[in-house]
Amino acid sequence: MINKYYFINKFDTNIIDKQCKQTTIIYRNYNSKKIDQDLILKIKKYCKKNKVKFYLSNHIKLAIQLDLDGAYIPSFNKSTKHLAFSLKKKFNIIGSAHDIKEIRAKETQNVNTIFISSIFKKNKNYLGINKFKLISKLTKKKVVALGGISKNNEKKLKLLNNPEFAGISYFE
Repeated sequence: MINKYYFINKFDTNIIDKQCKQTTIIYRNYNSKKIDQDLILKIKKYCKKNKVKFYLSNHIKLAIQLDLDGAYIPSFNKSTKHLAFSLKKKFNIIGSAHDIKEIRAKETQNVNTIFISSIFKKNKNYLGINKFKLISKLTKKKVVALGGISKNNEKKLKLLNNPEFAGISYFE
């Protein structure tokens, strides 16, 4: 069973309905400074009804308060305030990193899983498969591929020891 992580910026039931049960929804609305708790609760309720896990990006305290499945810490977030919070056993914290320095920061933040990018998307963080494999060996945390994954290159993920992945365009 391959876990997949889908980043959403808006709530669209049609897209969520198309996802398999192994897909975790991560809501990250960076476009708005205001946090819409009612919308988050609406997404939570919909995901729960469809047996899909739901995480909130960059707001760990709110994710805990709303009893979500977990929280996502982006690479730019270096805060460790959440380490003082008490977490339920099943609450999962995940985060992303682009290099070894950011991997160490995520380890300090005590994330369960680290998304390493970019595996395929040719941007300033581009790693490719070989560098991704090398950098992922530098942590004992579970690692997930992120960046530029499409239906065309999905089979290349089998070259990794753990073919789990995260993205946006793959799911839409």
